[in-house]
Amino acid sequence: MLIGVGLGPGDPELLTLAAIKALKNSRKVYVPGKLAARLVAPYAKAELLDFPMIKDELELSKLWEKNAEIVAKEAEKGNVSFGVLGDPNFFSTFSHLRRTVEEKYPHIEITTIPGVSAITAHAARTNMCIDGSFVVSDGSPVSAEIILKARNPEKAKECLIKSGFKEFVYAERLFMEKEMVTTVVPEKGDYFSILIAKKKQV
Repeated sequence: MLIGVGLGPGDPELLTLAAIKALKNSRKVYVPGKLAARLVAPYAKAELLDFPMIKDELELSKLWEKNAEIVAKEAEKGNVSFGVLGDPNFFSTFSHLRRTVEEKYPHIEITTIPGVSAITAHAARTNMCIDGSFVVSDGSPVSAEIILKARNPEKAKECLIKSGFKEFVYAERLFMEKEMVTTVVPEKGDYFSILIAKKKQV
């Protein structure tokens, strides 16, 4: 199994217990940079993989494939972690690695452990409360929308379809008792719910 581990925004005290457990129990731990390696160091010896900031798509593709092969070969033998700053599913190096592993090594199971993201870390450090809808962007076209507290998810889905969204995942009570994750969007939703819509495959 390959585990994407969120290491948080840089403060070692903001690693989750689940992240620490995964790092300790992995046969190998990989990271994309020195700061991530320092965060991992109290729990495991990390191996750095090269992910240079270049724009040449052909070279990038070769690097992704090379790193995916390294990680996949170890993941075939047991649990392997890839630690990244923030959260592995939001604007992270792990997302690129995951896509390549899924394409080239589909037999490898992949999961993630969430981490404190730059978004929530920023709100905490700036003492800012956000209690309404907001937009997060890296400058690229909007390809996803997240609706919290989706009490009427079916209606929300109908509106999103009109805006060009095609793939939907509904979840409620995540990491709690009676957790549910489904691509069949229900008519009524729980207070602890979330609907994710994407214009391409989720």
